[in-house]
Amino acid sequence: MEVTGVSAPTVTVCISSSLNTFRSEKQYSRSLTMAEFKCKLELLLYGVDDKFYSKLDQEDALLGSYPVDDGRRIHLIDHSGARLGEYEDVSWVEKYTISQEACDQRQDTVCFFLKRSKLGRYNEEERAQQEAEATQASSIPVGSRWEVWAAGHQGTIMYVGLTDFKPGYWIGVRYDEPLGKNDGSVNGKRYFECQAKYGAFVKPAVMTADYPKQHGAESQSLPKASLYGFT
Repeated sequence: MEVTGVSAPTVTVCISSSLNTFRSEKQYSRSLTMAEFKCKLELLLYGVDDKFYSKLDQEDALLGSYPVDDGRRIHLIDHSGARLGEYEDVSWVEKYTISQEACDQRQDTVCFFLKRSKLGRYNEEERAQQEAEATQASSIPVGSRWEVWAAGHQGTIMYVGLTDFKPGYWIGVRYDEPLGKNDGSVNGKRYFECQAKYGAFVKPAVMTADYPKQHGAESQSLPKASLYGFT
């Protein structure tokens, strides 16, 4: 193959490999010999249009003596026996494990920081509140009738459980009138179906109270939900 010298001292090429699926852009000096450049890898030169140009197989030739221009791709073929994607699959990487007992003895872990700061599961007061809230939520069945205490609105329970928009347990209510803030969905996620402005979410702190029926003066004894949170 006829080789010619090129005046530009460096060249920027795209590097791909038979061992992975990604490519990277690198800049090299044209004065590198092929022996320095490829070591144990076979190099194939492709153009911007992915047309094959040449094998870079002359050990003593300079990189700049090949038709290597900016934007072209140099593909590496590995002969070590490794398989495609082997260095991308993290399941092959040996994981470091430590027992809970050993972890508890260390002072440079997230667990130690949380315990010292009484955060997360180490915050006993917060855990107690969460457990109480879960108990309250479990006593509010979907389909039952309730009144939101702080707002004074009556409606039907449509959802009970955790949400993505805020931590803790929330009660989804479909009001009898358009006094809510949503249609049963928050931030694009739907929790129940209702008309716009008829839906709301309240915290499940519960107290017993009476409120009139929807269309009459006669009273009935029904529970009332305390509005600790509202959305």
